[in-house]
Amino acid sequence: MTTIKTTKELEKEAYDTLKPVFAYKNRLQAPHLIKVVVATGTGKVKDKKKIEIIEDRLAKITGQKAAPRGAKKSIASFKVRQGDVVGYQVTLRGARMYDFLDKFIHISLPRTRDFRGLDAKAIDILGNITIGIKESTIFPETSDEDLKDVFGLAITIVTTAKNKKEADAFLRHIGLPLK
Repeated sequence: MTTIKTTKELEKEAYDTLKPVFAYKNRLQAPHLIKVVVATGTGKVKDKKKIEIIEDRLAKITGQKAAPRGAKKSIASFKVRQGDVVGYQVTLRGARMYDFLDKFIHISLPRTRDFRGLDAKAIDILGNITIGIKESTIFPETSDEDLKDVFGLAITIVTTAKNKKEADAFLRHIGLPLK
């Protein structure tokens, strides 16, 4: 019987796997995960009940309470004042980060409709990747009866990779399905 290696185990093996490609001299030169940021915007939703649902669902998905994010400046045409809550964000580190990534890679992404892999162009110059999720229903914590309250998420995986090429190799190694 084969067992699926966790993200944490794969991250520890990254040095041995990537050493011949990038000529690392030290284990600390190999990239590793710093944090995962999960964010969502509430948009034009002014209904407190819907905002509560979004906040509660985000907490269920990540296993951590969501922090409200205020508007940085007032925009009259959008009727937004500085400091008004325009979204929620969760920053995951340590054990919660690894658990969330394992669930995201092995359970949630395969549940995405018409999924053919993540675009490698989403990796930025600093070696981080931001993934947009259109429906929060791909996560098993969301109940199917609440299909009317669907919202999108942005998941940013922050690494210590020095460039795009190194980040691409590292993210493929930890199991992120890139095209």
